[in-house]
Amino acid sequence: MGDFKAKDAWDEDGIARAVVAGSPDAIVALDRDLSVLSWNAAAERLFGWPAEEIVGRRPPIVPDELMAEHNAVLERVRTASDARGRVSLRTKRFHRDGALLDLRVDTSALRSEGGALLGYVSVYHSAEDDDAAQGRAVRRALLVRRLTDVVGDINAALDLPVVLDRIAASLTDLTGADAGGFVSIEGDRLRLVGVHRLPEALRGVTADLHTSLVDKLLRTGKTVLLETGPEGFGDLIWARLPGLHTIAVGLAVVGGRPYGALYALFSKRKAGHLELELLELLAGHAGIAVGNAMAYQEAVRQRAHERAVFDASADGIAVLDGKGRVVRWNPAATELTDVAAEEAIGGPPPFALPEPGAKLTFQLPSSRWLDVLCAEIPETGEIVVDFRDVTRAKELEEAKDLFLATTSHELRTPITIVRGFASTLDARWDHLSDDERRSAVRTIAERSRALGQLIDHLLLGARAGADELKVKAEIFDLADRVRAATLGLPVLSDRHRVEVDIPPGLPSVYGDPLATDILLGQLLENAFKYSPGGGLIRVGAWPEDDLVVLVVDDEGIGIAPGDRERIFDRFVQADSGNRRRFGGVGLGLHIVRSLARAQGGDVTALPRPGGGTRMRVVLNRARPDRSPELLKAGDPGL
Repeated sequence: MGDFKAKDAWDEDGIARAVVAGSPDAIVALDRDLSVLSWNAAAERLFGWPAEEIVGRRPPIVPDELMAEHNAVLERVRTASDARGRVSLRTKRFHRDGALLDLRVDTSALRSEGGALLGYVSVYHSAEDDDAAQGRAVRRALLVRRLTDVVGDINAALDLPVVLDRIAASLTDLTGADAGGFVSIEGDRLRLVGVHRLPEALRGVTADLHTSLVDKLLRTGKTVLLETGPEGFGDLIWARLPGLHTIAVGLAVVGGRPYGALYALFSKRKAGHLELELLELLAGHAGIAVGNAMAYQEAVRQRAHERAVFDASADGIAVLDGKGRVVRWNPAATELTDVAAEEAIGGPPPFALPEPGAKLTFQLPSSRWLDVLCAEIPETGEIVVDFRDVTRAKELEEAKDLFLATTSHELRTPITIVRGFASTLDARWDHLSDDERRSAVRTIAERSRALGQLIDHLLLGARAGADELKVKAEIFDLADRVRAATLGLPVLSDRHRVEVDIPPGLPSVYGDPLATDILLGQLLENAFKYSPGGGLIRVGAWPEDDLVVLVVDDEGIGIAPGDRERIFDRFVQADSGNRRRFGGVGLGLHIVRSLARAQGGDVTALPRPGGGTRMRVVLNRARPDRSPELLKAGDPGL
């Protein structure tokens, strides 16, 4: 056991001597009489005296004027209550050649294990090295603080081009580089996308990735690279920077993949390990900033797309918060409900809501019908409401139902009368007089004609609805057709007066005479039907530019402004309540417009001055230089 302790002690002494001998600082040990006990190699280099000349004697290194200071230091460490007490100060010492050295010395007491004073130990090193180290520490602290500011400045921008330029500018600011740039990796190419103190013409320039320093950096597996030249930089796009001698490259990673690289270019200044370290730190933050900017741009793009869809949708769209209050309201929603966005936002929607996934058909106070659907967003608790105008579909559905009911009535009435009179003739022929039999046959004939006319209207309306009306174009005299259509009308009603006002020489028109007869007949029938109180029925015509205008005026009940276009739809009359009063299936005006347009003309409903309705028809005026032509291919007849 004793051998092991002796060996351990020898090892400790050997290690201690090796540490002292190898120390980069000068270490001088003095006994209590201030004679040198130890003088290491660093002391020989610092002061110029070899150990064999100085050990055992007082070292002649303290200037006379600093002897009092030296003795005070020794006294202080000798009397220190803490055995590890140490005094550090900046002072002067002699070199062997007489030169004064500016040094920092750390002095402590050399004591035995029991605490007895054995001597003193002083460690010397150059004050210049100390100043330089302190300067580096101060500069490093300043640069770290500056890096924090730079990172904040970079992350304050969310526009990607601005971020890239700020990275290039921050790069030169931190590293002291003469210029900087940021290149993005695009497949096998590099593109310069951020520049600072480089010609603006370089922006957007591309280079081959495989011959670049970025490729070299990627192959090393490191994040930074320092390359010196200038002979190796002749082919680089950076060669436009005069005097370029060093390039530092830092890799920027976005989403775990290399996105690009920062280039710090040095033409006048020098780059070292501190600059490379700062470049590595900045490159890491640059990757984060670029990733944030890219994510922001993607979010902006998605929001722009969503906003475009939201605003352009023909459906009304609303977003409600968890309390059912409107937070978004698109333009179509305003148009459908007549509620502006500023009125809707912050309150409930102006209609009831169905359960999520269900549909609710709702009528607004404006009489508009809406189909309303809604869906919940589980992540936010919001509700998205979609609603569309189904008023026309609802009206058409109601009109078709009424059409079927009316048609059944219109068909049943003449059939019932025909069947009744036919049964009477069959059962009581021999008991009826000739006048009675003639009257019954006349009634059957009249009702049969009415029934045939109704069937014709139904068939013609079906063909018009399917856009299958075919007409031919030929020159004909519209005045003759008007006179033929109105001939005998005055005697049909004792409550109506019929006037025809056609100027002499009315131009001929291009169109289909038979289609015009049907059109005119329907307009005249409507004029009589919808002026039950009697009055004037006036038919007029005149030329107007390349057209001929035909009007049929009545002094009847008139048409509400909102219905002047609807009455030309199938199964629609101006007032559904008048259908039972006036009869009909709501196809007449739809057929009239279809026939007018098939001939290249049109028909519109207008108010008549003084009350009533004016139906205005326009047809193409015949020109001598134009030959008749088929307006629609197929059967020239109706």
